[in-house]
Amino acid sequence: MSSPSPVPVADLAAVKARQQAAWSTGNYALIGSTLQIVGENLCEALDLRSDMRVLDVAAGNGNATLAAARRWCDVTSTDYVPALLDSARRRAEANGYAIDFQQADAENLPFAEAAFDVVLSTFGVMFTPDQDRAASEMVRVCRPGGRIGLANWTPDSFIGRVFKTIGRYIPPAAGVKSPALWGTRARLEEMFGQAAAGIRIDERVFVFRYRSPQHWLEVFRTYYGPMNKAFAALDESRQQAFAQELLDLMEGLNRSGDGTLVLPSPYLEVVVERKA
Repeated sequence: MSSPSPVPVADLAAVKARQQAAWSTGNYALIGSTLQIVGENLCEALDLRSDMRVLDVAAGNGNATLAAARRWCDVTSTDYVPALLDSARRRAEANGYAIDFQQADAENLPFAEAAFDVVLSTFGVMFTPDQDRAASEMVRVCRPGGRIGLANWTPDSFIGRVFKTIGRYIPPAAGVKSPALWGTRARLEEMFGQAAAGIRIDERVFVFRYRSPQHWLEVFRTYYGPMNKAFAALDESRQQAFAQELLDLMEGLNRSGDGTLVLPSPYLEVVVERKA
């Protein structure tokens, strides 16, 4: 009888380095700013109050950061890509908000235990290679009785299916869990259940609105780091096949009826009540 095949062990440091390089490519801020409503809705779901200490983890160009600042919270915004923090900082300055921006790794947050009333992340922390460590860090820096807020794409959402498509052309690193698992109740309970007095999960929908499916593809191919890197790694024929798969996917989900792109993508809005 043959012995079972060993489970692949990921080199998480190497994966993280590649991810950081990918997210530093292009200009995610151009895409991220279109997702602003998600940060606003999450801050409402968290019932933020003025002067709360709020930490935005893997903040990107600062959607949830700015949403919390608009509610007069004391906000600290972190990401491991300096260019994204610079973009968020410029947005904050333009709005007149005093926000503490710090470069930081979501898996090793440079803050004391229980330093924040609320810890949140919109489509950010879900992409960390060591999911359990990132979740543990969010719990650690959130005070007992505080709240953790998340917006995570679901596996069957448009973006979840985009990443599955990428995976057929650029195989993901062996041993690394899919980011889309953050968009499932089972995985969220696995990561946060022991520390939670309760976990509230609501399915919401973000609608991508672009001039056309081709316009979406051009924007994401140019500015969305992971997709930019994926296209760059393929020869011309596979680039064309990859692009056509994405266009076909959008064609099946687009509800505009007028040639523009109006494409709904479900995500989970999550509020974890930290045990007191």
